[in-house]
Amino acid sequence: MNSKILLIEDEESIRKFVKINLERSDFEVLEAETGELGIELTRKEKPDILVLDIMLPGMDGFEVCRILREEFPTMGIIMLTAKSQDIDKIMGLEYGTDDYMTKPFNPMELVLRVKSLIRRMKQRQSKGNTLLKFGPFQIDKYSRRFFRDEIEMDLTPTEYSIIKLFLENPGKAFKRDEILNIIWGEDFVGDSKIVDVNIRRLRSKIENDPSKPEFIETVWGLGYRWKNK
Repeated sequence: MNSKILLIEDEESIRKFVKINLERSDFEVLEAETGELGIELTRKEKPDILVLDIMLPGMDGFEVCRILREEFPTMGIIMLTAKSQDIDKIMGLEYGTDDYMTKPFNPMELVLRVKSLIRRMKQRQSKGNTLLKFGPFQIDKYSRRFFRDEIEMDLTPTEYSIIKLFLENPGKAFKRDEILNIIWGEDFVGDSKIVDVNIRRLRSKIENDPSKPEFIETVWGLGYRWKNK
């Protein structure tokens, strides 16, 4: 079954152009020109990926992202931001997006980003033990579920991929660029802020006190590592 993409974009010319390119890559594409309609369609159609513009009439993309991320924690979200507006990128990531692109953009690059995100979402452990345990945490790599003290926690696809990387490599220090290449892919065009924001979100979910992390340590001048207790 082809992956289903919902494009929420109020500019019809952009929407149609992006839709053509996604359909050429065999994606099923749905369209919405407002955030309100996008929420309605998401609840009805349950797309795999949401491509969401920030600047929408009425409800903006941040609010749409906040609402849908709470309802659909495992859905992939790519946000479209204005050129050079770093604050938009950071805010989008804080609201739970997995990736972002700045306008204007090459539609084929968006297709590549969608494919990369779907790969992260659909990775499966083909053989061996699919359960990974570390202290109070457990990952089921087959179902892509994450638990703390046997209670399932909602992680975005990107957050799951990062925590899986850490738990598979406890004690290993990863440079930000390493995490960027492993999780987002070497063809990602962006900066390491996307790593820092996702780490901050993860800490807010798994740490007892995010300001004093016990599990995800900062390696100053380098990046991050999972503390090997």
